[in-house]
Amino acid sequence: MVARIGSDTGVEGMSDVERGLGGAELGAELGEVATLVQFSSAFCQPCRATRRILADVAAVVPGVTHIEIDAEERLALVRALAVERTPTVLVLDQEGRIVRRAEGQPRKNEVIAALGAAL
Repeated sequence: MVARIGSDTGVEGMSDVERGLGGAELGAELGEVATLVQFSSAFCQPCRATRRILADVAAVVPGVTHIEIDAEERLALVRALAVERTPTVLVLDQEGRIVRRAEGQPRKNEVIAALGAAL
């Protein structure tokens, strides 16, 4: 997982993405504690493995939700978040702010460690 994107300072002029993502943008409600957002595509083999890893983590960590988004169906969101490949995983805090971002298939221990930034 790589560095933090956006800001949580509430500064005027920030984009909606920097203020935080919500259910309207993601098509599902955020987790109580954190949300794992996965951008996938239909023929992406690593996306399938990433789906299993994120679903497993969400199942064992209370308050964490996993949301998978088809990148081809949500191009405006893909562009707004500068998603360049699938899978791309975003870790959101409870306010929907992006605290970690990764491209490619993460390992389960990396996902759990990244959740620490959202807590």
